[in-house]
Amino acid sequence: MSMFKSLSAEAGAEILSAMRSPSYMIPTLVFPIAFYALFGLVLTQGREMTAYLLATYGVFAVMGPSIFGFGVTVAAERERGWLQLKQISPTPALGFVFGKFITTLLFSGIILALLYCTAAYGGIAMPRVVWASLLGVHLLAIFPMLLIGLSIGLLLRSNAALAVANIVFMGLAILGGLWMPVSVYPEAMQNIAKLLPSYHLAEISLAVSQAPGERNILGNLIPVVVATVLLLGLVMVSWNRQKK
Repeated sequence: MSMFKSLSAEAGAEILSAMRSPSYMIPTLVFPIAFYALFGLVLTQGREMTAYLLATYGVFAVMGPSIFGFGVTVAAERERGWLQLKQISPTPALGFVFGKFITTLLFSGIILALLYCTAAYGGIAMPRVVWASLLGVHLLAIFPMLLIGLSIGLLLRSNAALAVANIVFMGLAILGGLWMPVSVYPEAMQNIAKLLPSYHLAEISLAVSQAPGERNILGNLIPVVVATVLLLGLVMVSWNRQKK
């Protein structure tokens, strides 16, 4: 019970901190919805492309809170000595990670709800099971993305973490085909895309949303799992380095 209270307090503090930070809330909540409304509804003609972008922008939407919520804030807290203090305190050492995870999950859920409402307003209609499956895939995307953010936060100083997080964020979005189909890229860029978890998560999203084209869900899920395991290993190594 005491551990539950401790973790709940960590999560509450992280949520409150995020809500008090306009530089975190506004880009996280507004940009994905604004981009989708502009490129998915206003500038796109045809339901197929609108549905396509809903699947890929869902992955894009959860990347922001996952990468920046972990990468930049963890780096800043580590630099201030907050992480070291947490490690020697009687509270669970990973409590602050749990709090950030709950915050990321909450904000991602809000963003996805707004994104889906925007898509429905734009005329996208799908069976409930498809909506539910799409939500599941988009929530799944949180895990590899937050591990990327956490790796950045544990390995880099705050200024470097912000720069690298922006580069990684944009690279995963553009090269992963979240803004436009990878098929329009040169062959070299297509080959790079297939190495990125964002690409495979987008392909799974397109498959469950019944977008045109042949997509192998299992064939795309395996690279995501492999990437997640490798990133988890990197996080564990980086975490152990903080104790030395």
